[in-house]
Amino acid sequence: MDLLEPFISLGIALAAGLLIGMERQQAAPEEDGSFLGGARTHPLFSLMGACSMLLARQVGVAAVIVGLAASASFLVVAYVDDVRRDRDRGLTSEIAFLISFALGALALSQGVIEPLEHRVSVVAALAVTTTLLLSIKPSLHSLVRKASKEDVFATLKFLVVAVIVLPLLPNRTVGPLDVINPYKMGLMVVLISGISFVGFFAIRILGTRRGLGLTGVVGGLVSSTAVTLTFSGRAKEEPALHGSFALAVVLASTIMSVRVLITVAVVNAALLPRLAIPMGAMALGGLLSSAWLFQRSRKVESAGSSEVQFSNPFELSSAVKFAALFAVILLAAKAATTYFSTGAIYLTGVLAGTTDVDAITLSMARLAQGGLAPEVAVTTILLGVGSNSVVKGAMATIVGGWLFGRTIAAAFGLSLFLGGLGLLAVWLMP
Repeated sequence: MDLLEPFISLGIALAAGLLIGMERQQAAPEEDGSFLGGARTHPLFSLMGACSMLLARQVGVAAVIVGLAASASFLVVAYVDDVRRDRDRGLTSEIAFLISFALGALALSQGVIEPLEHRVSVVAALAVTTTLLLSIKPSLHSLVRKASKEDVFATLKFLVVAVIVLPLLPNRTVGPLDVINPYKMGLMVVLISGISFVGFFAIRILGTRRGLGLTGVVGGLVSSTAVTLTFSGRAKEEPALHGSFALAVVLASTIMSVRVLITVAVVNAALLPRLAIPMGAMALGGLLSSAWLFQRSRKVESAGSSEVQFSNPFELSSAVKFAALFAVILLAAKAATTYFSTGAIYLTGVLAGTTDVDAITLSMARLAQGGLAPEVAVTTILLGVGSNSVVKGAMATIVGGWLFGRTIAAAFGLSLFLGGLGLLAVWLMP
């Protein structure tokens, strides 16, 4: 391996420069005459860095400094010439060249990332990440244009909680019944907020005017209740399209079922095999209803997509309310387990599900880790999801009218029926 190490390292340096150079050459027509180099020049820069680092093994780090200075001088001359010609350009191409040089040097370094296999993986990952950042320029610029100051501020608040506040929370149980763990409560807030952020920014990037079905799928990551209320109102205004609006609502609730499974997989993977049976059955019911509604909606001429107004899902006040609700449900469920029968736990699930599915899901997943029977935890989660579906069905009927509500009720009824059969199978499992 010692004999082959220089050749392997030089090979990964060459490949990293080639990957970045190919992207730069593809992007050259968009650079308005400021093209510096592509599929040949970048690999040469990487090899320059690699050879400098290889030489540094004998003569010291001065070889790398001289190599970098010599390479950078060409970039400085090119940039000064562009400024003299009044060309409007940034520093992306120059930075890409410096990264190519640095990756070449890193590929031949010793004692920085060892063993060789790890160094090759890191250099390859950095090259791919750099190329990705260079190639998604239009998407990034579009995202920045769509983001408001409020979005940026809310995102920063989320990062403050996730990166600064969360590590400072004590990771031990406190309070009555020895069940509240501040760190794990904070972790739950970050988890739910993170899932909501994914859906929120997906909507910002894709836009809600790409189709009602797509809006329902992505909106289900943020709030299936918001989707239900929005499209129920539209269905009342445009009764001829109520099938299309119902499709979005059913898809959003189906995605909510998938979101429950993802949450449990992160918190308590051991509970997932049992929960996946009834929740998978409910998701199947939602997909069957969606297919039926899609066929109905195809017969009606599309009238355009509805613009669902989602605000940034992270607000400190909302996070505090969620943490408080999570703590209350966790405490109530623990008290019900300690002092009452399991029927009290089921009642907790029904009541909690009327307002929020995530809190009862997380609570049961946590309690199942502490000794609560898996069947009881799964049943309580299903009761929460069921009561949430009933509430959304009532909303659809009140806001969207009887015809729309009846369609939603039929779709939800199929999902709940299949979910009930799945729950029965869980209780019959050995």
